[in-house]
Amino acid sequence: MNLSVFFIICPLTFLAGLVDSIGGGGGLISLPAFLISGLPPHSAIATNKLASSVGTTVSTIRYCKNGFWDRMLALPGIIMALLGSFLGARLVLLTSDAFLKRMMLIILPVVAVIVLLDKKEPEYDVSFPFPKRLLIVCISAFVIGCYDGFYGPGTGTFLLLALTHIARMDVRTASGNVKLINLSSNIAALVTFLMSGHVNLAYGLTGAFFCFAGHYVGSGLVIRNGSKIVRPVIVFVLILLFVKVISGI
Repeated sequence: MNLSVFFIICPLTFLAGLVDSIGGGGGLISLPAFLISGLPPHSAIATNKLASSVGTTVSTIRYCKNGFWDRMLALPGIIMALLGSFLGARLVLLTSDAFLKRMMLIILPVVAVIVLLDKKEPEYDVSFPFPKRLLIVCISAFVIGCYDGFYGPGTGTFLLLALTHIARMDVRTASGNVKLINLSSNIAALVTFLMSGHVNLAYGLTGAFFCFAGHYVGSGLVIRNGSKIVRPVIVFVLILLFVKVISGI
């Protein structure tokens, strides 16, 4: 890793961890960081999984330690996420670099808009039937797990929207289940990518360290109006990525 790459990956993955701990959406920064550093799309997606898995582990431990999760829903969700993520990761390995580059120009801005939109907190429905909630969790974990294995950014936001707005879970418990499901999909994709040889360990381990640092610092801060920090950082990184991708097409 040369010095210029080091100065791209380190601050951006730190910011990714910080942003993720504040309001989510860290993948919108960490994935572009690896792309901007010069990694081809497959390697960037695979390497990003190593960095993001470390960051997700930090927040997952914090939530589970405080009991913010539903055990009856978590295990089925984890199993479906593992399966979905494995299939998604296998699918992206069959996709060409040229197609992935062009796809990024469409998907990343769309995901950014969804992540950055102000979301109204849904009302928790105590009377919601458990079998129906379980089915929604399993389907959401599988489908969004496929997306996580294939691409990744915004996975946590999509899961939280599904579990709170469709499965009608309370936000605190849903957040804990989201962390467990997201961590599972990260691990399944990471193992698949490691076996395929697409993970750049030097970049990934460096990113993982700084992503962890960002999560650690962010989780220790009480930040009001965190979106005021998150939005401009994500927009700036996406602009850099657009310049990088368009110049390479």
